[in-house]
Amino acid sequence: MLTLYIINTCDTCRKARKALEERGIPFNTHDLRKDGLSASLLEHILERVPLLEAINKRSKTWRDLPQEAKDNLDATSARALLLEHPTLLKRPLLEVDHETMQVGYRDGDYDQLSG
Repeated sequence: MLTLYIINTCDTCRKARKALEERGIPFNTHDLRKDGLSASLLEHILERVPLLEAINKRSKTWRDLPQEAKDNLDATSARALLLEHPTLLKRPLLEVDHETMQVGYRDGDYDQLSG
């Protein structure tokens, strides 16, 4: 079954959720704010999504970080930031299978999926 990683208040996440529902595609939802982001879940995601692609540098959370944290970003500090601030993770993330995770959502992205 598909898993959609979201933040419930995110408009794009709501659109992605609606797109799956309209297609009758069953899926589980994991709210990164409410359900949390554990170190093991983060590693699970990062095995499928490159670290730099996983960080949402357009988010308010990113803009609010101290400049020093952004300037000195490496793999270790990025993981620590993502665990401390799950809203830094790009979303929605749709885990299609054990190998594939789709980052973000635009209209038509889920057209190839079937229920």
